Amino acid sequence: MKERQVAAMAAEAIDASEQTHILIVDDDPSLRTLVRAFLTQEGYVVAEAEDATALRRLLDRQRVDILILDVMMPGEDGLSIARSLAGKQDIGIIMVSALGTEGDRITGLEMGADDYLPKPVSPRELLARVRALQRRRRSAAETRLASMTHYHFEGWRLDPVRRVLRDPAGIIISLSEGEFALLLAFIEHPQKILTRDHLVELARGVDADVFDRAIDTQVSRLRRKLGTRAGGDLIQTVRSEGYIFQAAVRRG
Repeated sequence: MKERQVAAMAAEAIDASEQTHILIVDDDPSLRTLVRAFLTQEGYVVAEAEDATALRRLLDRQRVDILILDVMMPGEDGLSIARSLAGKQDIGIIMVSALGTEGDRITGLEMGADDYLPKPVSPRELLARVRALQRRRRSAAETRLASMTHYHFEGWRLDPVRRVLRDPAGIIISLSEGEFALLLAFIEHPQKILTRDHLVELARGVDADVFDRAIDTQVSRLRRKLGTRAGGDLIQTVRSEGYIFQAAVRRG
């Protein structure tokens, strides 16, 4: 029973995250347009890139959860891209190619792809593969979250699975869903200035628009609950930039 409760809480924490962001990398603009329109209708946030250069520009400025990657492109090909991303970024890769032999599929998977589809691509099959990859990634994320150790800072302790925050005296401090998401964003990026937009991106929950409008109020409430430390508040305002979580954070 306890294991089921932990798993349920882990799933709830992951469900609080935002929509899945997909990036289509293909030098065929008509295919990109078709796939983007189809996946957008299914509720995904979809972007496009025509080559490796455009891909890396997008990766530098926005989050990507799943990459739909063509193999045969001018310049750097999809195999080289997949190999360069393997182990460096938490991105699921679905490779698509006119090269559809067993050897081609094996090579793609060995280069770091999570799945491999031959062209021409059926949008419905691609959607099914995207959803299957989402399930696998969700299961892996739940496992990581369930085994995550506590966060410690300034005598405080946060259990991210059970969403329990204890102050230095061991007293449980009640947090709303928004306050918990905000605190988790801060302690996962300690001693770094976070803009309001970045905080919304990191901590957005069931209703991102409401959270966006109430970000300053949420910070103020969380700051009051955390109290003060030597030298000032744990969460300090950086004029014209955003907020910074001052404490050092460790896991254990």
